[in-house]
Amino acid sequence: MRYDRTVHLDTDFATAVARTREALAVQGFGILTEIDVTATLKAKLESAAQDMEDYVILGACNPPLAHRALETDRSIGLLLPCNVVVRRDGDRTAVQALDPNTMVTLTGLDALRPVAEEATRRLDAALASLATTETTG
Repeated sequence: MRYDRTVHLDTDFATAVARTREALAVQGFGILTEIDVTATLKAKLESAAQDMEDYVILGACNPPLAHRALETDRSIGLLLPCNVVVRRDGDRTAVQALDPNTMVTLTGLDALRPVAEEATRRLDAALASLATTETTG
C-alpha cells in the first residue's frame, strides 16, 4: 500500500522548501511546525546525521478540513495528513505528503471519506503546481 503522494523537483533544497510552503498556502494549508531533521539528528546523534541528506518536515494544517475530521473522530488527530516532507533525493528534491486516504483505510470510517477526498484534491493541486512551475518556470 502506498501512503505517500510525491513529486520530484530539479531545484535546490532551499528553493524547494520555499516553493512548497507557497503551494500549500495557495491550497489553504498553513505551516504550524518545521522540523529540520538533518540538524536535529546531527545535534542529538553526532555520527547519525553525518551522511544525512537535507530533510525537513513541514507540519501543514488546513483548519477547516482538520475540524471536519475531528468532528467525525476525536482520535483522528493521530492520522491527520499534516506532514509534508521536503528532502534531497540524489541530485533532485522530493516533496512528499501523506495520502489523506490513509485516514479512511486505517480507521474504516467512511464518514472521513469526504474530508480525505478534499484534502487529496488540495494536496495534489499543491504538488502539481510545484511540478508545473518546475517544467515551465
